[in-house]
Amino acid sequence: MLVLSQVLSDNIIKGLEDGVLKSWLESVLPSVFGFFWSVVLALLVAYIGGKVIKSLRKIFRKSLERRDAEEGVKQFADQVFKVFLWIVVVIIILGLFGVTASSLAAAVASLGVTAGLALQGSLSNFAGGMLILMLHPFRVGDYIIEDTNKNEGTVFEISIFYTKLRTVDNKIVVIPNGTLANSSLTNATKSNRRQLDLVVPISYDADIKKAKELLMELSQKETRRLTEEGVKVFVKELNGSSVDLGLRFWVPTEEYWNVRWDMLENIKLTFDAEGIGIPYTQLDVHMKE
Repeated sequence: MLVLSQVLSDNIIKGLEDGVLKSWLESVLPSVFGFFWSVVLALLVAYIGGKVIKSLRKIFRKSLERRDAEEGVKQFADQVFKVFLWIVVVIIILGLFGVTASSLAAAVASLGVTAGLALQGSLSNFAGGMLILMLHPFRVGDYIIEDTNKNEGTVFEISIFYTKLRTVDNKIVVIPNGTLANSSLTNATKSNRRQLDLVVPISYDADIKKAKELLMELSQKETRRLTEEGVKVFVKELNGSSVDLGLRFWVPTEEYWNVRWDMLENIKLTFDAEGIGIPYTQLDVHMKE
């Protein structure tokens, strides 16, 4: 071990005397310092680029607002503009490290098939977002029900790849745009009015005409009802244990649930006061001694 250490020491000293180490450092240090300054410049470009992108996005959003673009279009276009600007910044940063645009384009082209397969789902969601904005099955602010998985809520954001819903209990549901574009959905607030359709069962012993008159009176008293449309009260079906009465009238969409809940409560209270029986499922148990 002592002999090996002595040999190494002699070689290092000899190298220093011959100027080999000096020549190696002179050849390496410029590259090291050049890479260091490239990293510093890259960080500086990323910082300044972020500030510039933020300012450009503000200008872009204001221009969309002046054109009275709908909220979904503004959100989607803003996300696309943001991604485009960051791609430009990344290309500039790669240029600092000696990567030219032509070589980058060649690399992207050579990896095009692989990238296409890897990003197939993302591209499908992007195309789905474009279809949503062009065909308008729903807009920001609409209450939708996605029929496949039964997700529902109020649309508050349409981004590049996903649409976000807010449920009635303030949960956030994120659905891929491709799913919404390629499956059926129900838009509950597309129109400014909805028809209230209630089924009220009464017993076979109850007075049908009296029950219909009570339903008509309750409907006429409802101040939120759209008066230009009439009220329909009818016998909908004769079931095995009840006579089902139908009640239909139109209300503003934003008042639909409030009117529905109030009507159900008023019907129950009124029928109880007037002796109109509402049947319900019962189980009679007979025990033998």
